[in-house]
Formats: sequence, C-alpha cells, structure tokens
Amino acid sequence: MSFTTGNNGRFCNQLIRSIAFSIVAEKHNLFVKYYNHHMITALGINLFCGKKKYRKTIKLKNNNYFDILALDNIKYNLNPNYDYFQCQEIVDKVFEFIRSNPVKEKIININPFRERYGMNNDVFIHIRLGDVPQYNPGLAYYLHCLSLIQFDNLYIATDSVNSDIISEIREKYPQMKLICDDEIRTIQFGSTCKYIILSHGTFSAIIGYFSFFSDVYFLNKNPGWCTIDTFLNRGWNPIEI
Repeated sequence: MSFTTGNNGRFCNQLIRSIAFSIVAEKHNLFVKYYNHHMITALGINLFCGKKKYRKTIKLKNNNYFDILALDNIKYNLNPNYDYFQCQEIVDKVFEFIRSNPVKEKIININPFRERYGMNNDVFIHIRLGDVPQYNPGLAYYLHCLSLIQFDNLYIATDSVNSDIISEIREKYPQMKLICDDEIRTIQFGSTCKYIILSHGTFSAIIGYFSFFSDVYFLNKNPGWCTIDTFLNRGWNPIEI
C-alpha cells in the first residue's frame, strides 16, 4: 500500500508531506495510511484515502512528484518517505490547498479559538531554537519586528523557554505571555492573532499558512526549507536584518 511514516521530521514536516502526498493520492485514488492522521484531522485537514492498492511500489520524491501527478493512470503504490516535499513548486501547492475555500473554512470552524479571528490586536511570535539554534533569526530580528507593531498582547511559543532570547524579550516586554500547549492548539491559537512573527522551520511556516487574517512578518533570508518565495509571493512582510 501507499503510506507515510513518522521517521522523517517533526509534526509539521509530516503535515506538509502528508498534504503533498494526499494531492497525488486523490488524483490516482490510492489507498494510504498517514502517520499522525488524527492530529492532522484535528487541524481541520482532510487527507485523501482511496481504494487502489498494487503489488509494486516506487518512491515519490521532489524530482518525480509533478510527473506522477500529471499521469492519467498509475499501476503502483507510492512511498513518499524519502523526501520532505519542500521545494518551491510543491510548497506552493500545499499552501494553495490550505488556503482553498473549503479547506480554509473547515480549519476556521474547527479552531477552538475561532472567535479571536479579526477580533484582537495581539502579536504572536514563534521562536524555534532547540536542536538548530544556529538557524534562528536572532533577538534583533524579533525586537525589530515588535518595534514596527502597535499591539495589545504579546504571546510567544518556543521550544526553549529558558533561552536568552526569551529573557531579553521579557525584559523589554514584561507583559509577554508564554504559550505552553501542544502543537495543534499552538498553531490554532497563534494563527488567530492579528500579527504573526515567524521564526525558521516548518512549524513556523505552518502557523503562517494557517494565519488567514493576519499580518505576517518573516526574515527575508531563505532558511533552506519551506522556501520564502511562498511568503514573498503572498504579500507578507519581509524583514531585513
């Protein structure tokens, strides 16, 4: 059968891979098992699972994705677990899927914080550090973004609550509030804030993709995944530091 697995990347890597794969599976009516399917469904994303199974399986990767998507018929299962599907063209398809009206409406309606959409003047920052602090945009970036915004409440979600960056922001903005929740509720709450300041990585990118009514800020430097051309082409706010 065609399938996804949890071996490659964290949750939002899995989410992007699963959406990209679901688009192909729907075209070819493939039977699929998705890793963390219940979490993805909790966000309001319906992944496609068809009926067709084959004896042969081939790898689905960035370099054959659109060729297979364009075919009228295939006679094999697909294994997508050898790539992240975060090249520009595929990321654009994932973004457009999330922003399509039926999907967008379900994401909004299932969000437990939906009453906040368009009804606050809050800013949300995602700060990724963890195992890849070398890619973080840095304190100056976050402070610069905050200096551009007139806001009421400041919320921060991070995987490193004891970092110097968090301490420095708290010193300048003592009213800041840490969001210490699971991945799903963090994405749901963060995406309802009027202003979003992204870090690097797929978790930040997904918060941006789900922020339908927000002003989104990002560092204008390609981090090597979830290409920033997707951000630039949607009229978000590029920041130069």
